[in-house]
Amino acid sequence: MTTTPSSTMWGGRFSEATDAFVAEFTASVSFDKRLYKHDIQGSCAHATMLAKVGVLTTAERDAIIDGLAAIQADIEAGRFDWRVDLEDVHMNIEARLTDRIGITGKKLHTGRSRNDQVATDIRLYLRDEIDRTRLVLKRLQQGLLDVAEREAATIMPGFTHLQTAQPVTFGHHLLAWFEMLVRDDERLADCRKRVNRMPLGSAALAGTTYPIDRAYTAELLGFEAVCENSLDAVSDRDFAIEFCAAASLTMMHLSRMSEELILWNSQQFKFVDIPDRFCTGSSIMPQKKNPDVPELVRGKTGRVNGHLISLLTLMKGQPLAYNKDNQEDKEPLFDALDTLQASLRAFADMVPALKPNREAMREAALRGFATATDLADYLVKRGTAFRDAHEIVGKAVAYGVQTGKDLSAMTLSEFQQFSTTIEQDVFEVLSLEGSVNARNHIGGTAPNQVVAAVQRARSRIGA
Repeated sequence: MTTTPSSTMWGGRFSEATDAFVAEFTASVSFDKRLYKHDIQGSCAHATMLAKVGVLTTAERDAIIDGLAAIQADIEAGRFDWRVDLEDVHMNIEARLTDRIGITGKKLHTGRSRNDQVATDIRLYLRDEIDRTRLVLKRLQQGLLDVAEREAATIMPGFTHLQTAQPVTFGHHLLAWFEMLVRDDERLADCRKRVNRMPLGSAALAGTTYPIDRAYTAELLGFEAVCENSLDAVSDRDFAIEFCAAASLTMMHLSRMSEELILWNSQQFKFVDIPDRFCTGSSIMPQKKNPDVPELVRGKTGRVNGHLISLLTLMKGQPLAYNKDNQEDKEPLFDALDTLQASLRAFADMVPALKPNREAMREAALRGFATATDLADYLVKRGTAFRDAHEIVGKAVAYGVQTGKDLSAMTLSEFQQFSTTIEQDVFEVLSLEGSVNARNHIGGTAPNQVVAAVQRARSRIGA
């Protein structure tokens, strides 16, 4: 006759042992053990609450909390033996607690289930990791602001369709990256509000008959509120999905930045030099210096996007309440977190070290008739209808293409064959400096506006 191993937490119902492969297949301890600190934190709060309402004695509470503290010390010292047959982080810790303090350890599970326990652990963990992520993101923001301020007057071409459009400054361009990250940080902060609600006390799905005090437990754990419905609390992982959505958007922004850095680092652009420590060489071509960090971040964006789709797919077909499917919530969430934090750190380290090639940027801005819009605006300000001005400038550009001359290189007489409205002062308008300085308003690329924007940005992020 097959007997049920005593290590399981449900032996009473079963007449045979779990198949060894099934035990391995269903176990999650290999990846959810990273939740140990938050599992212990939740258990200590739960035990404290049970003692407050009279379910545990003070002595039992103290024994449980002391035992859990010792277990945490063992884990952090590498002395804890994680067992697959105990399935997950919760049962491993509870079993060790019982071994350590005896039958009192078995009382810890009173009034709760693994369902509300794991949901609480994940929320506690994610809350802390969001805070950590935002700190790294802020460091990247600060780096961008420092470089933007330094390069406030560095002229480069602005592009649409990857075609030279109008002159901008490098500082202004970096501030565009900064604004992306501001919204990313706002999304993380907003996501944290919904993460910071406590499922504990929902038990398996219906609540518990014990006289628990959920508000007190929430206070002990720093939750802003409790989950109002026990069925919903244990079954939905929308908070993890929401985080992965925020992470995907942040990675998308990092990928766009990466794409530009990769282009700018090429011999065709030569706009920016990425320091050697963020690059690798070629195994066959000795001259190569490859922008591996931005390339890898660009690639990892697909990885995080995939985790978002994975979690959405995980949840879409599940009836209430908890299902074993939800065990698959952790690996995508953990990897999305790890990937996002590593990518942000890589950028936070790399961005302050970027070396712009000011000469190459300026030379590129002189190509492609970047000041054509300035010439059209000049004509409009002198009374020419915009559509007529657009046509005049178009003809001037066509002439420039034929003769190989940029607008700034043409003579006054050449301009006047297209419009006699054009006078000598047009050359002030057609200079690169004149073009960027003319955009002298909030959000514009004028150097003084860039410096002012940097100052406002530092106030916004408390830097």
